[in-house]
Amino acid sequence: MTRHHEPPGARDVPDLRLAGLAVAAWLAALAGLHVSAGTSVLVALVAAAAAGLGALHLLGRLGRPAAPVRRHGWIAVAVLLGVVCGASATAARVAARDAAPIRALVNDGGTVTAELVVRDDPRAVRGVPGRPTMFLIPAESTRVTPPDGRSVEARVRVLVLATDPAWRGLLPGQRLTAEGRLAAPRGGDLTAAVLRSARPPAEHGPPPASQRAAGALRAGLQDACDPLPDEQGGLLPGLVVGDTSRLPSAVEEDFLATGMTHLTAVSGSNVAIIVGAVLLLARWARAGPWLAAGLCGLALVGFVILVRPSPSVVRAATMGAIGLAALAAGRPRAALPALAAAVTVLVLVDPELAGDAGFALSVLATGGLLLLAPRWRDALRRRRVPAGVAEAVAVPAAAQLACAPVVAGISGTVSLVAVPANLLAVPAIAPATVLGVVAAALSPLWPAGAGFLAWLASWPAWWLVTVAHQGARMPAGTLPWPDGVAGALLLSGLTLALLVAARHRVVRRLVAVVVVAAVLGALPVRLVASGWPPAGWVVAACAVGQGDTVVLPVGPGRAVVVDAGPDPGAADRCLRGLGVREVPLLVVSHFHVDHTGGVAGVFRGRRVAAVLTPPWPEPAAGRDLVRATATAGSADLVSAPVGWRYRAGGVELAVVGPPYPLRGTRSDPNNNSLVVLATVAGVRILLAGDAETEEQRAVLDRPPPGGLRAHVLKVAHHGSAYQDPAFLDAVRPAVALVPVGTGNTYGHPNAAVLGRLARGGARVLRTDIDGDVAVTRSSGLAVVTRGNRTGHPT
Repeated sequence: MTRHHEPPGARDVPDLRLAGLAVAAWLAALAGLHVSAGTSVLVALVAAAAAGLGALHLLGRLGRPAAPVRRHGWIAVAVLLGVVCGASATAARVAARDAAPIRALVNDGGTVTAELVVRDDPRAVRGVPGRPTMFLIPAESTRVTPPDGRSVEARVRVLVLATDPAWRGLLPGQRLTAEGRLAAPRGGDLTAAVLRSARPPAEHGPPPASQRAAGALRAGLQDACDPLPDEQGGLLPGLVVGDTSRLPSAVEEDFLATGMTHLTAVSGSNVAIIVGAVLLLARWARAGPWLAAGLCGLALVGFVILVRPSPSVVRAATMGAIGLAALAAGRPRAALPALAAAVTVLVLVDPELAGDAGFALSVLATGGLLLLAPRWRDALRRRRVPAGVAEAVAVPAAAQLACAPVVAGISGTVSLVAVPANLLAVPAIAPATVLGVVAAALSPLWPAGAGFLAWLASWPAWWLVTVAHQGARMPAGTLPWPDGVAGALLLSGLTLALLVAARHRVVRRLVAVVVVAAVLGALPVRLVASGWPPAGWVVAACAVGQGDTVVLPVGPGRAVVVDAGPDPGAADRCLRGLGVREVPLLVVSHFHVDHTGGVAGVFRGRRVAAVLTPPWPEPAAGRDLVRATATAGSADLVSAPVGWRYRAGGVELAVVGPPYPLRGTRSDPNNNSLVVLATVAGVRILLAGDAETEEQRAVLDRPPPGGLRAHVLKVAHHGSAYQDPAFLDAVRPAVALVPVGTGNTYGHPNAAVLGRLARGGARVLRTDIDGDVAVTRSSGLAVVTRGNRTGHPT
């Protein structure tokens, strides 16, 4: 028998025969989610005709020369077939989504009774303190019944927004009946309707046995983690099964800032760790490739059952198992065709995956694992790096590089600490994951043993928390980058150019020298003279969303903070960016969540000496949150009447409103906000909280000594329409700062209010447009924005 030898280097060439089919099906499905079913059908018909004509032409050329031309022609035919498949599959699902009976019920917006099957775990959404927690439950309807009793048979996807705690414990596959109001979905996916429900569901029987088993194992892991410290005990279930219900928000935000958040979601890397551990044990025991592949398959099935076989988990298992299965079978070059085939099948079975960022990240990470990691591992081993270390470094670096364009497109930033943080995290990921999985599996049989394994796993989990915490606090940790498709494509092009250039030794060395020089040259500049905070700043308003966080500098590393915004992470990032390590006074103007929700972020890693609160005690949820956080942080609580004064360093404060309690107004909490007049380095700054017309008039009637005239006005209530013109005229600021959230639904800020301020001579700056804003004083007042380092004289 004649053996055909591959030409030298052929095994190093990636097998991309099915790549065109997969990418075309993916992109066609993605486009189909945003157009009508008829448009997708038309695209499919045109592509099918073109593919047929192309195939006939190529078949007619059989036996002729120019084989490369034929090969490229068949690749084009495969791409057209991918378009046909992706567009057809999506058109069928979009037609069901947009069916007239369901669309009519959605447009009516009335109350319906829906029979549902839960598709994934309920997810709690952090909302306003004191209000019911909102749960998001992906489901599939089987029947929808409006009040007139005419049932509509419809197997379409429904997103349930529920507030009753009974929804929390549901499992995928569980059947139930729910009552609520239908609303239109956001679009861009296969969700046909949103069901808003305030009532508990009526369950029809227990969930599937596999889900009950998974629930028991997950509960056992939680029990084993209960004695651990909050950070490690909350992180470990996230690493193992994606359960972040106990993960402290501070840890979650640190993981996000350092590009490590993928560790707390079940992904292909989790599968790779578990199946890889089984593969190493099988090879250590000298098992054959097919036996090793079988053992890996059993481990994969067991892991999927443990973390619950929801659609996202099945996707992650498929992506993570491809490379390892091919390696176990001794056919590493078959991994890429297997990946392409899996992408095609998954997109055709569920076209919604085409628009899922998690799906894109899974595919890219797996592609990086197959294309880049082996080469980098071998290159490191040729430089005498131990095999285990080379593997540990190459795998996360390749996955991070492959995923970077999508992450940049989503976040609008490129993290400078993501790769170092993930490399530092590598030694701890596998031990924590494997020990956690074994602890979960052991928990029903031997709880004490499971607790011991969880304690062992807490040590690598502690290392991960430490890496994330320190990385999130690194100055210049992220760089701004264009977001959206343009940003992703730009970084993709630069990454490909870098990879191609790195194949040549001279270019590789030149790139290394340039990168090192850039880092050594630019990083000290960013650390020492980053331009933020600007020299001579007297007040800064941070972009924290739809809320207020205003900072007054007291001295190096010290500042008075007025309000904490709605989010702890945003408040913490604001103060870290300004270099604030100590807060002698936190002023809470009133207790609405957009001023108190981020109070924990002010305390995070900082000493807060005192918290100034308004006499008006409502709303109670915000008041209780502030008091509990202050008590936990050992800060003094002070209630401020009019005339209360404070001085620290170069900051002087005086409370000038409300002069008396205001009741029966449009919003009593807003109209009892603390109105504070601050003086910093001779600059008068009026901080008006959320005072509306009634309080502004009351302050005008009883003005403070020296009047209300100020150089800088923090415009009340995010620039709402409820402003007294006489109040604005009395202040007559040179600079008006408007903290406001992008795309808010309240109509903030009001154009007429901004116009009046501008006509009065004020330079108006909005955090939704200008980002973080600081006012500086040198020879005169100037403003500096976070995105624009140039001072603009007022």
